[in-house]
Amino acid sequence: MNVKEIPVAVVGLGLMGSSIVTCMLIAGHPVVALAPVANDLLYAKKRITDDLEKSLKHGVIKKTPEYYLQNLTITEDYSDLFACKLVIESTLEDLTIKQAVYQKVESVIASDAVLTSNTSAIPISTLQKLTRHPERFFGLHWSIPAHTSRFLEIICGDDSNISHGEFLYELSSHWGKEPILVRKDIAGFITNRLMYAMYREAISLVEGGYATVEDIDRSCRNNAGYFMTFVGIFRWMDLTGIPAYHAVMKDLLPTLNNSTEVPELISKIVEAGGKGVANAKGFYDYTPEEAKLWEETYAAFSYEIRELALKYPADLVKKKLKEQQTQQQQSQ
Repeated sequence: MNVKEIPVAVVGLGLMGSSIVTCMLIAGHPVVALAPVANDLLYAKKRITDDLEKSLKHGVIKKTPEYYLQNLTITEDYSDLFACKLVIESTLEDLTIKQAVYQKVESVIASDAVLTSNTSAIPISTLQKLTRHPERFFGLHWSIPAHTSRFLEIICGDDSNISHGEFLYELSSHWGKEPILVRKDIAGFITNRLMYAMYREAISLVEGGYATVEDIDRSCRNNAGYFMTFVGIFRWMDLTGIPAYHAVMKDLLPTLNNSTEVPELISKIVEAGGKGVANAKGFYDYTPEEAKLWEETYAAFSYEIRELALKYPADLVKKKLKEQQTQQQQSQ
């Protein structure tokens, strides 16, 4: 598949949208980056250029940002999307806004183009009902930074044609992803359901006085954080002995938090205007300088962890087995 023959549009140029644009440019696509909000035009090119400069610095790309920016068109005009075969919407999590965007996009693009949403909260089956061609509508759930992370969820809605989902699955390998194809729509998709179960239990343990915020984070960093980049949940249980997990589940699962209410600890932070490092008010106390440094340090970490993770791809063991078999055959 020659990705240079597939023009891509990204609609919505906030932090995530700009990072998705960077990912598409690195993959070699011609990209139309559309700003539905005029304010995005003030920052989009700088964000994308900064991402490319950091990618060059960390060896993710080999050529200068200018080389990739040749393939970029930044616009407010929906008519510029006419040739795009894939459109990635990355706007606010608001049904009214998304519906208005889809109407404008579909008035321009061809009927065989694939339309996707980067939503993490709204069911894909709900969104596709707002479109003219629901069989060609999918969720593409990214994580930030989109241009360094291996993560991507491709989500089918009730009316999605699975063949188009498989096309996106194949295409995303050219984006440096190890994708997840979610064949049945479910609230929160796969990763958020796993993560929010952990978030809820973490908050419950703090609220119950069992540990501090710092201790909970330390636990995650030094346990799950130690193996998660290499293996997932099921491989970890395989590696460390399934019967032990079965035995523990009998006693532990009934004691885990299963509340359907938003925890008070996080509600208080939000009600007080806290956004985390974005405004230096969160679960931790930050000075503005410290909050900014956390953002910068995480950005640097994302490149370094990517470099390490790429040494251990999902098919690494299969490749090693094939090499061993080839060596054995040659030695016979």
